[in-house]
Amino acid sequence: MIVYDSFLKIFYSTSFNGDNYFSGFATKQLGDARKIENIFDFFNKNKISYKKIVVAEQIHSSNIKEIGFSNKGNFEKVEDTDGLLTKEKNIVLIVRTADCLPIIYVEKNQGIIAISHNGWRGTIKKISYKIIEKMVELGANISFIKVAIGPGIGQCCYSIDEDRYYQFKDEFDGYSDKIFRWYKGKWHLNLLLLNYLLLLDYGVKKENIDYFPFCTSCDGKRFFSFRKDKKKDYGEMLSFIERI
Repeated sequence: MIVYDSFLKIFYSTSFNGDNYFSGFATKQLGDARKIENIFDFFNKNKISYKKIVVAEQIHSSNIKEIGFSNKGNFEKVEDTDGLLTKEKNIVLIVRTADCLPIIYVEKNQGIIAISHNGWRGTIKKISYKIIEKMVELGANISFIKVAIGPGIGQCCYSIDEDRYYQFKDEFDGYSDKIFRWYKGKWHLNLLLLNYLLLLDYGVKKENIDYFPFCTSCDGKRFFSFRKDKKKDYGEMLSFIERI
């Protein structure tokens, strides 16, 4: 179940938090996560312990990186990466989004955590599959992997052009009747449902997947939206996972 913490101003999955795991999907009330000082403010002001904060410098790829304590600093940006994972404690893994889906993965038996930035490009490149594959390589049992899909743009607001429609139809034809909707003269894509169905196909149990019922474009009070706000100043939300 995904619930809201009104004090921290984050949503989180009850499947993760507690038992030495801390995660969240931030709202816009925490400020623009592209500004690194806003990230540190959240953790420091709320006295959330960590040894290192790691931020993916996203490029809409399916590149993932395993993170360790490779340097002595408390902050690291990982270039050209849209997925992060680790078996280490006290490392905060972070992606930043404003319509794309943030997805968090946990396998508590082996202490493996991961996070990914799933836009349309990352989805079509199956970044979630690569995350899960890497988790299994590190010892995870796929039956115990739990996943939370964070706030992203809904099918209601995500219209796509014909080129993108055919890209997805060619790659995921078996889902066409579920993920597309013709509305007001345009195709609309349900990116959340597609990622949910892909996770099931990859072997994640249905009962181990939490997901958001909100659309970032519709819910402007709580979420930034690139598509809605791109003509103005827009921001990005923080999403994170840490094993404490």
